[in-house]
Amino acid sequence: MPRDWEAFYREREEARAPAFVVRAYGPFAPPGPVLDLAGGLGRNARYFLQRGHPVVLVEKSREALRRLAGTPGLELLEMDLEAHPPSLPPGPFAAIVMSYYVNRPLLPLLPPLLLPGGLFLIEGFSQKEALRRGRPHSPFYWEPLELLTPPPGLQLKAYGEGWMEGYRTFAVHLRP
Repeated sequence: MPRDWEAFYREREEARAPAFVVRAYGPFAPPGPVLDLAGGLGRNARYFLQRGHPVVLVEKSREALRRLAGTPGLELLEMDLEAHPPSLPPGPFAAIVMSYYVNRPLLPLLPPLLLPGGLFLIEGFSQKEALRRGRPHSPFYWEPLELLTPPPGLQLKAYGEGWMEGYRTFAVHLRP
């Protein structure tokens, strides 16, 4: 995992496709704003913006935020999501996206931020990928079947785990 996020985003191309879970389940988000946590250069935010959702993108990298500045419909918040407790925007949101960012303590704080019918879209690498990459003890990978259990107040709607150009896992959780 990159540690110097400023350098990472200075060198990164912007034109990456949205996460699989966003492409596959984003169309089912109800109307309303979307919260993109650790949104990087906005690949998932752009997907929702193109579909008429305003987006609040939270990111700690000033370089990423600088590159996104001025994007219509995109509100940028510079924030360290690992601060305890993080000062999350109040919502309510039609969807929350957590793509390739693992922050387990944050999970129980998210359900109250969703509208009824809102979706929590989560995707990342699994522990199997950590083993493949020689990082067996890294906390930045999801445990097997971990995303099957939604945060309190949410229901599981979809789940997948396996080889997708790397061992990945995703889940879609719904606020009833």
